[in-house]
Amino acid sequence: MAELILYNTLTRSEEPFQPREPGKVTIYACGLTPQAPAHVGHMRGVVVMDIVQRWLEQLGYAVHFVQNFTDIDDKIIRRAQEEHTSTAAVAEKYSRMYIEDAHALGVRLPHFVKVTENMDAIIEMVQRLVEDGYAYVVDGDVYFEVNKFPEYGKLSGRSVEEMQAGARIEVDERKRNPEDFALWKAAKPGEPAWDSPWGKGRPGWHIECSALSLKYLGAAFDIHAGGMDLIFPHHENEIAQSEAYLHCEQPFARYWLHWGPVRLRQEKMSKSTGLVVPIRELRQQYEPAVIRYFLLTVHYRTPLEFSYERLEESKAALERIRTAYQRAQAFLRERGGATADATVAEPYLQQFREAMNHDFNTAQALAAVFEVVRELNTHLNTPELADAPARLAGLLNALQWMMETVLGVALQPDAPAQSETLNQLMHCVIAWRQELRTRKLYDLADRIRDDLKAMGIVLEDSPQGTTWRIG
Repeated sequence: MAELILYNTLTRSEEPFQPREPGKVTIYACGLTPQAPAHVGHMRGVVVMDIVQRWLEQLGYAVHFVQNFTDIDDKIIRRAQEEHTSTAAVAEKYSRMYIEDAHALGVRLPHFVKVTENMDAIIEMVQRLVEDGYAYVVDGDVYFEVNKFPEYGKLSGRSVEEMQAGARIEVDERKRNPEDFALWKAAKPGEPAWDSPWGKGRPGWHIECSALSLKYLGAAFDIHAGGMDLIFPHHENEIAQSEAYLHCEQPFARYWLHWGPVRLRQEKMSKSTGLVVPIRELRQQYEPAVIRYFLLTVHYRTPLEFSYERLEESKAALERIRTAYQRAQAFLRERGGATADATVAEPYLQQFREAMNHDFNTAQALAAVFEVVRELNTHLNTPELADAPARLAGLLNALQWMMETVLGVALQPDAPAQSETLNQLMHCVIAWRQELRTRKLYDLADRIRDDLKAMGIVLEDSPQGTTWRIG
């Protein structure tokens, strides 16, 4: 296997990747709190981790990738009250939408796990932390005592003073220290709750990811991932409670991978700020492959500024790639195909591999893609070259592997499915329109044509009759 270099947030340096177990990689990523439609910022993390998994598999690893749904949370409770339904219904609704959006963007779904289905593991972990003296109980709440973990702050690099001054710390006079954080919250009237040794309640924000990752992947799993905004306090707290639970016999996770935020008008895209672009709305305006391409145009650790101008640039870039691909395919079809000459693409494949092996640098990988496109266009513009078909076939194979297999961007544009039902319906619509024209009700006939065009269905009249097509 080629050497893969990762940037490890924990050590603040690039390191050669060495998995816990040869040939296998275990990954955990903090997932969604499903209480509203997902936005572009959510999808960046989903696509980044899909690329990570795809490339690891190309290197020959078997990958077990786990991601959670935080399906019980203050925000979910509030949304359930607003929608006059249950928290379970809210979580199921928005989890399903998230999965549909991810799938539309070409993401191969991870192993999803839910907090509410793993309460036993969470309670067991909290209980041991209490028994071992790392946590304490106050009126049914359980808090982790940060002073009991001397390495607290090693992920974020923050001092205790900085944490106290700038952290999202819940003010509670019952806590021994301001930075202590909740592992378990006592039940409030009317809220979902589970039985525990400390009375009815539900988990704190941080404990769920520790319990779920350790349950499904075990200690010292390979990669823990999430957005940069989770480094503190969420991931810092995960390390503290997890390594206290493990008695520091093994690290909680070996490598920490964090992607940068998507920004809108120079601010992080977030529901809390109201600066969001729902992915469902964007999918109505742009083909999912264009959105995915846009998310890959900068290195995953670099903040990505959202703009429709940049989406248009991505659309044009993808069109250029697709045009070269389709022209080359047509050229080869006309000549009955060719045996691929793989050597012509090897320099570009090497450039692509080096980019991906250097911390999954998709921006540099796309530069290699355009080198292949340039070479394709050169050959297409000089077809008299004797070896053009074989070289074209080699370049086409390389382009397809880069774009579709690794980057997950389709080289064929999405086309609405023309099902038999749709064909039958359009046959009827055309017949009805013809009958209106026979009755000289031209305004209604034209309205049908115009309404269909607005929906993306074009009617084409000719002396031989009327046909239809999408677009």
